[in-house]
Amino acid sequence: MPVLVFLSAVVAVISSLGAPMIPTIATVDHVSLAEAQWSLTITMLVGAVATPVLGRLGDGPDRRRVTLAAAALVVLGSVLAALPLGFWWLIAGRALQGVGVGLTPLAIATAREALPAAASRSAVALLSITTVAGVGLGYPITGLISQSFGLHAGFWFGAVISGLALLLAALVLPEAEDRERRPLDVPGTALLSLALIGLLLALSEGESWGWGSGRLWAVAAVSLLLLAGWVRHELRTAHPLIDLRSLRNPVVLTADVAGLVAGVGMYLLISLVIRYVQTPTSTGYGLGASVVVAGLVLLPFSGASLLSSKLVPVLTRRTSSALVLPIGCAVSLGSVLFFLLSRDHLWGHLVVMGIAGLGVGCTFAVMPGLIVAAVPANEVGSAVSFNQLLRTIGYSTGSALCGAVLQAHTAPGRLLPTDSGYRDAALISCAVWVAVGLITIVLPRFSAAAAAREGARVDEELMVEESIADGVAGESEVPVVRAGTDR
Repeated sequence: MPVLVFLSAVVAVISSLGAPMIPTIATVDHVSLAEAQWSLTITMLVGAVATPVLGRLGDGPDRRRVTLAAAALVVLGSVLAALPLGFWWLIAGRALQGVGVGLTPLAIATAREALPAAASRSAVALLSITTVAGVGLGYPITGLISQSFGLHAGFWFGAVISGLALLLAALVLPEAEDRERRPLDVPGTALLSLALIGLLLALSEGESWGWGSGRLWAVAAVSLLLLAGWVRHELRTAHPLIDLRSLRNPVVLTADVAGLVAGVGMYLLISLVIRYVQTPTSTGYGLGASVVVAGLVLLPFSGASLLSSKLVPVLTRRTSSALVLPIGCAVSLGSVLFFLLSRDHLWGHLVVMGIAGLGVGCTFAVMPGLIVAAVPANEVGSAVSFNQLLRTIGYSTGSALCGAVLQAHTAPGRLLPTDSGYRDAALISCAVWVAVGLITIVLPRFSAAAAAREGARVDEELMVEESIADGVAGESEVPVVRAGTDR
């Protein structure tokens, strides 16, 4: 279990390596900020594509080999990004690092099978939280390293810790050779990959392209058409990449929808805090802090997220797993309200991030456990990967939404938005968390009622069929009386 947690934490830290170093990358490699932004965008794009593929491959007998191969690609990508070979080699390295995003669902599937039932539940919750906490750890760590030792030192740090994770995983991960091998859905993989690349590209490049540009809307429209084609294909193929029929289960549907929307709320608040803390005081608001200080502000988020792994079992015993989700959403809503009231002081942002960590930790801690308990063992990797994929899309949407709102509050010719932009973005974040809370309360009841009606209809049809069958059987037992010899 410590190895699985370490592997998930390393992946989370490495995936966020590019964010605090974007200005440094632009300066060192003599590229624009928009081009340097690709050091983060490419990781999200590759991660979104790799996650469902690794999840499906990991549901078969090759889970250990798939995990080690993906971890090896992360090490290779870290080395390429660390070497002073130029900007495009760095982008190639960051692309390979994106493969690691799909490792956490494999770790969750491994924990479910390798550990006793009681231990696996807490392990699954901790692994889910680790991906969230790692984001908060990655920003300050990489910011400190790059500021003290230069750009490439941060990526060398990633190479060292990913290499250590690969070595430990090779030593302890169990085999799963008794599992059934299933073919990979290549057409489904191609359709989903193209659709996700288009959607995430539109979200990531919205600020630089312009949210009203024809290019952006064309890419988004084509991506949605490809996504619709993928859904149609998945529902018809015998071996789908992701079994979308599992969404008929109200538990799985609730966890997936909540994961998507909660991802939006989480990254919307994180993006607001990081930008606000670094905004120069000459604007009349902001704290004028450095990148390192902005990263340190996220440490309470990571610490509180890990603390929530201890609180969730207590809440579950006293209430239920279904109630933990809306409780986490309510706490997250409280963090945004605190941001609205106390964003003028550094201590206020520390408190905001601490409260947000508790709320997000509680919300994300129970999602994989709900999914694991609701799907067959041979679908765990794929189902959890799909939930992770939806979270990734939510993260990108939240970050893009923050940029769009602040851009709308930036006067022509100015570089920074007005303070009202942060207020409006925070109000949108409040609406997001209210929506997530309502989803986690209403959707399970609505889906359960629909399932009950469907079950009652099926039972009624079975009763009719049985009565007809009984009638036919009864008629066959009645002796035939002939009315005459000519009959």
